[in-house]
This record gives sequence, structure tokens and C-alpha cells, in this order.
Amino acid sequence: MLFTDLVNYTAKVSRMDREGIRRILAEHENLVRPIIEARGGRIIKNIGDSFMCLLDSATDGLRAALEIQDQTFASGGHGIRVAMTTGDVEEIDGDVYGECVNLSARILSKAPGGEIWFGQGTRECMNDSEIPWEPVGRFRLKGIPGEQACYRCVHASQAILPDRVAAAAKSGNLVRVRDTSRPPILPLDPTVLFEGFPPGSRELEAVVSSLPVLNPSSLFLAAYQIPTVDRYAWEESGRGILIGTPQAIDAAIQETMRAVSRASGSDTIVLDVASTADVELVICGLALPAVPLSSVVASYSYELLPDGRWVNGSDRSILRVDVRPDGVFITALSPGVSVGGRTIAAGDSTPLRGEARIFTPTGSVLYVGTQGAYVGVMLADTEMRLGVLNGGKVEIGREPAHPGLMFPDRRGQGNIHWCTGSRAARARSGGFTLDRALAGRNQAEFRLNDDRIALSPLHKTCPTYVLRDGVLGQPLVASESPTDTPSVELTVGDMVVAGTTVVALRAPE
Repeated sequence: MLFTDLVNYTAKVSRMDREGIRRILAEHENLVRPIIEARGGRIIKNIGDSFMCLLDSATDGLRAALEIQDQTFASGGHGIRVAMTTGDVEEIDGDVYGECVNLSARILSKAPGGEIWFGQGTRECMNDSEIPWEPVGRFRLKGIPGEQACYRCVHASQAILPDRVAAAAKSGNLVRVRDTSRPPILPLDPTVLFEGFPPGSRELEAVVSSLPVLNPSSLFLAAYQIPTVDRYAWEESGRGILIGTPQAIDAAIQETMRAVSRASGSDTIVLDVASTADVELVICGLALPAVPLSSVVASYSYELLPDGRWVNGSDRSILRVDVRPDGVFITALSPGVSVGGRTIAAGDSTPLRGEARIFTPTGSVLYVGTQGAYVGVMLADTEMRLGVLNGGKVEIGREPAHPGLMFPDRRGQGNIHWCTGSRAARARSGGFTLDRALAGRNQAEFRLNDDRIALSPLHKTCPTYVLRDGVLGQPLVASESPTDTPSVELTVGDMVVAGTTVVALRAPE
């Protein structure tokens, strides 16, 4: 089942007369119809600016999509997106129905302009040796149950850099290895791209072996078409793949570096207020309360965005952490996720125990398991930080007094699986979320005097904890009398856990 769609059709036709609209739709059909029919397919119908097509072969469908892109790009345009799935359909009175029809239409709504996306059914049925492809992640699609794996068919003029490769190109840490004549000189934190080596070849194996010990997730193989056996042999060790022709990859890297060069001419001035502070408070992670929670929450999840924020759920998420009574589990939602050096394929899960380093396409997260009210914390510093001057005080919480460090407040209950019973029902109808239920508006206060850091709880029911060397301290809550409220002395490097937020004490950079 193949859909084609004109990009920005609504905006284009809003400026056209009827003749212009007829012309653009006729051009679309004149492009699509002969290519589909030459591959043994047929157009079932057009839906506005989209054509719904049926073919007998997954591979023929993708090759037809590549030919459509060929002609589109040759004419200087990038105005068509294509989406495909493979499965059973029911044909009734010249129209077709079925789950894969709906799924293909939903994938189309996610595909960017100029790209070809397809679903798991097509992935399983196509001939890998003929199609250049790469995974793009797992998505929640409207009206489709569960999460759906999506893939991208890559045109010869395209190369979409993995986040890690793009970041390394921007920072100057990308090492492009093109021959075996001499070992490359590596920067401190390299990302290595092997170009021009046949997948599975002895030459590739030799050059990889010549490198010092590196995190496998920092190694990428450039290839356009790669046999399945070689693809999985490479990826099983935690390495990445960049799909593209040599010309397209070179152009993509050069464009990324030009973008950095253009941005460097900005007149923006950044004032680092924290540089004048004596101690810095940094929101550094997600705290994971143990479940079942108060006969309300049976299990829950949070998802990580590429920018390092944890959210209840998003189509852009790169991984998900699930907290259940039987443990903590990580599910990869995009390519390039590994735990302890072992790659986790998109859609696969693995348990987290003790301490584990999780590598993602945009950075790493450290999981530290704990005991008691929390099962663990997911640690990675964010840009949410606040400096504290000697003699000053700072509040933390959902709505702290000024100056204060505000906790993330993630709305929505889609990440919660509820317990049974009336208590859970009341909590659900009352708008219960973990962020709002477990932390107060004014949660705790830090005071800095003569280089001594004191933490005092401000909330009477929502406890605050000190996390030191992986051990969670006793719960701290405010008393009715301020003089009876406990205070704990902290040092730089300690962390404070409240609600679902972890705050670290850092020396200013």
C-alpha cells in the first residue's frame, strides 16, 4: 500500500486559480501513474493531493518510490513525500480497506517532505539487497494501537546524518577514515566514520582493529546498500551505520559544517551569571519512585527527547524508561541506543540494574539504582541551573520563591498505569500526576554561609532526600515549628531528590 502526497499543498493552492490547481494535480498524476504501472501496480484513487496505490511487491513499491523521487529531484523539487506498508487488504467496489491502508496513511502524516517512509510489514517483506534503508524510530500514530516502527528509504542524493555524527562534525571531533595507510589521529572524544570500506571486508576489520579502545557507539560505517548479514554483524557490537552515497554524505557533512560557520557570526552575547556564584544548583536527572505507589500507580514511564528533557510521551522520543513492580526497563525508540556498550534495537527493551551507562544518539545517561522510596535515578546534567552566592538562599520546587529553581511540571496522565480500586479512580479523576503529587510548590531551601551548604525541607508532606554515593538518605519533611525542621549539611557533589527531580550541587564552571 503506497501513498504519495504533495508537500505544502494547501499553502500552494491558496494562491492559485482553478486552472493552476488542476495543473499541479495533473502533474502529480502524470509523474506517479506511469512509474506505479510499470512496476505492476495501479492507482486506486486520489484523495485531494494524495494518490493511493496498490502493488504486489514490497520491493517494487520502494523502487517505484525511489523513481518518483528521482524525477522529482531531477526537476529541482522536493515536494513529494511517500509512505508504504505491506499487508492484507480487502478490495470492495474498486476501493481497498484494511489495517495496512490506515497505517500507511498515518505514516504518511509523519514523513517529512522529500522522504520515503515505510512500516514493519514492508521491512520484513522487501529485498534488503536492493533497497538502501535505515530505521527512523518508533511512533504513536493516531488510531493505530501501540508503537509502530518506521523506516526510511534513502535516495541516492540524500544522506541524513545521525545526531552523533552531526554533533561531531559541528564540534570538529568527526574523524573520517577512508583508507588503511596509516592509523588516524584521534581527538579526545572522537566519532569515527569509516568511508569506502566494503561492509564485512577484511580491510574494514583491520582498520577497526588498529584503533584504540573506543565506545562502540562512536564508530559509524558509511554505506549505501548493505547486505542484511553485514548490517547486523556491524550493529550487534553497538556500532552505527550512516546510509548514503559518498557524494551525498560528503555534501551533508559539508553543509553541517557550513551551518556552524554561519552561526558563529552571530552577534548574540551570553552572560554567564553562574560564573560569579559560589555554588551551582543543576537539575541533573529524573528520579524514579518505587511502585506500586500508594495504591494509585501500578507502573509508569517517561521518555527522553533528543534535547535531554524527560517527558510523558512524544513522537520525537529516543528512549523510554518503564518502572514496574518487577524492575526498571529501558526501551529504545530510535536507532543508536546502547546500554553498557550493547546496542538495543529500536523497539527492544532491557532491564536496568545497579549502575548502567546508557548511550543515546545525542549523549549519555547514567542510571543509578537505589532502594526505598525510589528505585533509581537517571542522571544527565541539563541547562536548568541556578547559582548561589555566599550568604544567600535558594528555593527549589514546582513554584519556588524568587530566587528559585523550578522543577519540570509534565502535564498529562498518559504515562501512568493505574492500580484498581476507588483510591486510584479518585486520583485519576482529580488530575493526579507524579510531578505534582510528589513535590510541593515550595519543596526545600538551600542556604550558603561561609562555604557551608545547608538543606532544609519546606513541605510538610512531600519528602526531600539526599542522594550521596548512590545511597538515598532518610526522608526530610518540614515540621509545624520552623525550629523543629531538620537541616542537613551538604557538600559539592551531593544530589537532592524531590518528586521526580534530581538536583546536583556543582562547583561553578
